[in-house]
Amino acid sequence: MEDKLGIISLESFEKQTEKINEILCKWRGADNYIIPIKCPRFTSGEAKAVIEKSVRDKDLYILVDVCNNSIKYKMDGEYNRMSPDDHYQDLKRVIMACNGKASKITVIMPFLYEGRQHRKTTRESLDCAMMLKEMEFLGVDDIVTFDAHDSRMQNVLPLSGIENISPALQFTQAFLAEYEDIKLDAEHLMLIAPDEGATERTIFYASLFGVNLGMFYKRRDYANIIDGVNPIVAHDFCGSNLNGMDAIVVDDMIASGGSIIDVCKQIKERGANRVFIFSTFGLFTAGFEKLDKAYADGLFDRILTTNLVYQKPELLEKEYYLTVNMNRYIAAIIDTLNKKQSMLELSKPEKKIRQAVMNYKGEF
Repeated sequence: MEDKLGIISLESFEKQTEKINEILCKWRGADNYIIPIKCPRFTSGEAKAVIEKSVRDKDLYILVDVCNNSIKYKMDGEYNRMSPDDHYQDLKRVIMACNGKASKITVIMPFLYEGRQHRKTTRESLDCAMMLKEMEFLGVDDIVTFDAHDSRMQNVLPLSGIENISPALQFTQAFLAEYEDIKLDAEHLMLIAPDEGATERTIFYASLFGVNLGMFYKRRDYANIIDGVNPIVAHDFCGSNLNGMDAIVVDDMIASGGSIIDVCKQIKERGANRVFIFSTFGLFTAGFEKLDKAYADGLFDRILTTNLVYQKPELLEKEYYLTVNMNRYIAAIIDTLNKKQSMLELSKPEKKIRQAVMNYKGEF
């Protein structure tokens, strides 16, 4: 029986896709699932997508990293960096180039495009919802994303598939493999949510680790907008005594890093021992100078982020950085969806996390 699986990678996710393809080929005894494409640009900056192999009746998986700002294109004689908008436009071009010939199209978009613009607070655009409706209009059957900024975005498409995958298992495995002296109990470890939005994912970790939860509340200046957001006035902490305890701060992304550094500073001022940061997406949009100083000042011990978005070469050389590789997990997701099997254990892997914690504690 012919294997109908096909994988299309935009340039933004090529390196990861090659590894994912190798894993799938090894599991399934195939040679190659990647369907080559091109997105050439005219000198005006306009572009088109060209698919270089038939996609008829294929179960297609299109992978894109909308945060990859390392890619440049030439326009009017000068080079421009590709923005999330450029990557999203190329994604739509690729879907249109399929011309409705694929039997099914699944978009794997680890960082949900415009996921931070997920609600209206005044007269403003609702970009993430608009993107999801466009995907539906273009004939996309499923969307796979990771640790969405607001999981309620799934409500935009109640009749279409949106898989919001938690990377908690990979963070747990990487963290426990790196440190052999972590005491997973309420007397020695606390999970910290840096703001109200991170509470749900932090509760998930805390309940499985069997430890307590702390939370910071962001007080903002709603009279002003700086760099697109209301600036943070202060972080107020809600939680029990941190003195002498290790702390893990859990968030979906690190952008400039200013907010997470302030949280770590306050945790340390409350007497915490070691401070670890779990962040699904490490964007580091303001460089590393502030983080380097914070690490030198002892405000945190390690930052863990995934390879779901572009990792700057400078980041990979940092003493305080540990990458969480998600390639095998994405391969498992593609394999599971292609075989029309349940995604429950992959999207919320409670059982495997509990088992990892038990193994670490020696409770077999």
